[in-house]
Amino acid sequence: MAKLKLDLHPLFNKGRGIDEALQQVIDEACEKRIKSIEIIPGKGSGQLKKRVLRFLQQPAVKARYHRVEKDSDNFGRLFVHFRH
Repeated sequence: MAKLKLDLHPLFNKGRGIDEALQQVIDEACEKRIKSIEIIPGKGSGQLKKRVLRFLQQPAVKARYHRVEKDSDNFGRLFVHFRH
């Protein structure tokens, strides 16, 4: 599997659950040496996307991935790329 996908729609109102889901998918990508994760915060108000970006900016998290790509065609989607 070259890519993991995390759809945050079901978790949008579960504060801690969002961070836990993000941490789990990053851990899994690192363990399985997966090249990228597609994260779908959805369009909505943009608050969930901001939260995801804040999570990804934490130094301990940021050290684990290579770059974040915002999908130019779909505002409600982000890609996190790894260099294993």
